[in-house]
Amino acid sequence: MKHAFVFPGQGSQFPGMGKEHYENSAFAKKLFEQANEILGFRLSDIMFNGSEDDLKQTNVTQPAVFLHSILAYKSIESATPDMVAGHSLGEFSALVANGTLSFEDALQLVSVRARAMQKACELNPSTMAAVLNLADDKVEAICAEVQTETGEIVVPANYNCPGQLVISGSIKGIEIACERMKAAGAKRALVLPVGGAFHSPLMMPAKEELAAAIEATKFHNPTCAVYQNVVAKAVMDRDEIKQNLVDQLTGPVRWTQSVQSMIADGASKFTESGPGKVLQGLVLKIDKSMEVSGVS
Repeated sequence: MKHAFVFPGQGSQFPGMGKEHYENSAFAKKLFEQANEILGFRLSDIMFNGSEDDLKQTNVTQPAVFLHSILAYKSIESATPDMVAGHSLGEFSALVANGTLSFEDALQLVSVRARAMQKACELNPSTMAAVLNLADDKVEAICAEVQTETGEIVVPANYNCPGQLVISGSIKGIEIACERMKAAGAKRALVLPVGGAFHSPLMMPAKEELAAAIEATKFHNPTCAVYQNVVAKAVMDRDEIKQNLVDQLTGPVRWTQSVQSMIADGASKFTESGPGKVLQGLVLKIDKSMEVSGVS
C-alpha cells in the first residue's frame, strides 16, 4: 500500500489563494516574501488581492499555483511520499517534494517557463479545447486528419481521464477539429479560455529557453520516483528527469497513463497538494477504488 502525492497545474488558481497561510503562519509568510524577492515582483499581492483575470496571466498563474502547492505540502506533518507526480506545471512541485529541486531553483525555473510560454502564446495566437466522451484513439485520429488536410497544428495535449482529452493547436485547427469531434459523437468539444496551445509544437520557441535554464540548474538525486507527464512511468535518473521536463512543453500530459502506472506500482492512496480538487476527481475517474484526499 503506497502513498502518492500529486500536484495540480494551471487552472486551479483562485483569488485570495494563500492569504490565510500568510496571515497565520510565520513559515508561510517567510516563503511568500522569499518568492516575491526571487520573482522581482510582489506575487503575494496579486494572489491575495488580484482578480480572476489578473491570476489568469501565465507568468502569474504558474508561480502562484506552484507556491501554493509547496506551502500546502510543507504543512503536512511528516509527509513521506512513496511516489510523486504533477499535472503539467505541477511536475515542478513534485520535484521539490521528492528532493530533486530546491524550492528556490524550482521557482526560478517555473518563472522562466511561464515567461517563455507567455511569449510563445503572443507569437502564435492559439488555443485548446476539451473533448468529452470520445475514445482517445478517435480523438487522436481526428487531430491527425485535420493536420494532414489543412496544415493547421492540432494535437492531443492532456489525457486527463477516460473520456476527457484536451486538444491543443492553432485557432483555426481547433475550430475545425471541434466540429469533427462533435460529428464523431463527442458529448462536447469546448474551446477553453486559455492563452495559447500548451503542450503542442507551438510551444517550441519556449522550449530552448527552458532547456537552457534547466541545464544551468542543480538537480539532486530524488528520494522517490516521479511519474513524469511525457513518459507516464517512474523516473529516478536526474538526466532523464531534465529531458522529460523540457519535452513536456511540446509533448502531451499523459495523466491517465501516469496514474494507471502509479496504481500498477502499488499506489492505493493519493493526496493532492495545492489549490482545488481537480486531481482528486481525475484519480477517482481513472480508478474509483482509490483513497483520495487533499491539502490546500
